[in-house]
Amino acid sequence: MIDLSLVKEELGGKPVAVFGLGLSGLAAVKCLVKNGIECHAWDDNLDQQAAAQKAGAQIMPLHEEDLTPYGFLLLAPGIPLYSPAPHPVVVRARDAGIEILGDIELFYRANRRHANDPKGKNGHVHNIIAITGTNGKSTTTALVHHILKDNNVPCVMGGNIGLPVLALTLPKKKEYWVVLELSSYQLDLCHDFRADIAVLLNLAPDHLDRHGTMERYIEAKARIFRNGCPVAVVGQDDPHCQEITEYLSGLDADVMRVVPVSAGGEPPQENAIFKRDGHLIDACFGLDSHGSVDELDVGAFSSLAHLPGGHNHQNMLAAYALGRLVGLTSQEIMDSAASFEGLAHRMQTIATINGISYVNDSKATNIDSACRALSCYKKIYWILGGRSKSEGLDGAQEFQERIRHAFLIGEAADEFAVWLDQREIPYTMCGTVDRAVQDAHIMAQGERGEPGGAGTVLLSPACASFDQFSSFEMRGEYFSECVDQCVRQQASSLSGSTEKSA
Repeated sequence: MIDLSLVKEELGGKPVAVFGLGLSGLAAVKCLVKNGIECHAWDDNLDQQAAAQKAGAQIMPLHEEDLTPYGFLLLAPGIPLYSPAPHPVVVRARDAGIEILGDIELFYRANRRHANDPKGKNGHVHNIIAITGTNGKSTTTALVHHILKDNNVPCVMGGNIGLPVLALTLPKKKEYWVVLELSSYQLDLCHDFRADIAVLLNLAPDHLDRHGTMERYIEAKARIFRNGCPVAVVGQDDPHCQEITEYLSGLDADVMRVVPVSAGGEPPQENAIFKRDGHLIDACFGLDSHGSVDELDVGAFSSLAHLPGGHNHQNMLAAYALGRLVGLTSQEIMDSAASFEGLAHRMQTIATINGISYVNDSKATNIDSACRALSCYKKIYWILGGRSKSEGLDGAQEFQERIRHAFLIGEAADEFAVWLDQREIPYTMCGTVDRAVQDAHIMAQGERGEPGGAGTVLLSPACASFDQFSSFEMRGEYFSECVDQCVRQQASSLSGSTEKSA
């Protein structure tokens, strides 16, 4: 259990309001109650209400209440703060003059160090690695956690991946690392939060329906550096991150060290980690006999079988930097990364039938992420669609020669059909994932002997899943089930042919 005694002391007996009882909200309720903090909670879902009540919370319609008596409002990340309009509970909290924060901020306040306790509560030191970015943050977080665990570095992982942060069981070691994936929604609810190492991988248009503008979205992501941190690791492969790097590099180097990483070639900054000719180059952590930075060719990205494509190379560059900052050697990091098996729903090969790969990239909920998958394959039978985001498919035209045929699903099908028509890319209106998989399977298998190779059936939707599924995970799992059905059909067909020939 996370110790909230410092928070309880600061509350001075006031209750806490918790609005939104998903995974992180319920974990917060349980943690607050176990720490003896009075908790009032609300969610429109009756099952979630019942779960919170069972955990010891009082159920109250907080969006209709005067929130003045509360110490703070702990808000679920998905509740609108600004756009398209603040949720009524947010308006009431602001009117009452109480803080609005999230579980990440609460975790930090519970464990932050004080001048009279420099090692942290009870002499334990927990160091925080915080990772954000539009794309790749889940893979990078899991990869870093894997590398640390594989080298016996005490660590836990949570936040926007795995367990909610208030449900973590912290190591009993005197010093350990907490590896957190943070979304823009979570960062929006952070005020005092400060990481020991903060990572910003990349920035591209996403969640603009929530943030309202790209500027506000960038501001939310940049919060990861707002309170300072000893080390900032920043990607260099988009102009927004380059601008942030330039700003951070102008700060006092004794306060913040900046480590640039780039999968797109040598970055303009010195002392960087980057990709050159398919190899990971370390021009940051190596010193020659004169104390100058010396380039080290760490190894080829081709040795990392489960990290294909430039976007995964950027993830690996950041993970390498973090491993070195924690104290691991280059060889230890590369050896551990080679055994990393990747994450489900991120360019995950589900099956190969007659040389044709079936790839689950359901996590690609925006076009920037989908383009990363399109860049990795040729002769693509592309399954896409869902609940569209404001950026549409702009950017995918760069890869249109790779798209053999598109199979459209979900609410965005009509919108995407217009885009495809304009570029003369053939497509089929499928509506649902099962129909799309079946149609793509038949076409891909029928064309596997044609020029261009066997091809790839790729689910990379460039959309949110919420029109037909409750999560991208559920969408990816259903895709996998549909592919399994194709495998069974193929096996049955082969069996039938064998019996006839016998």
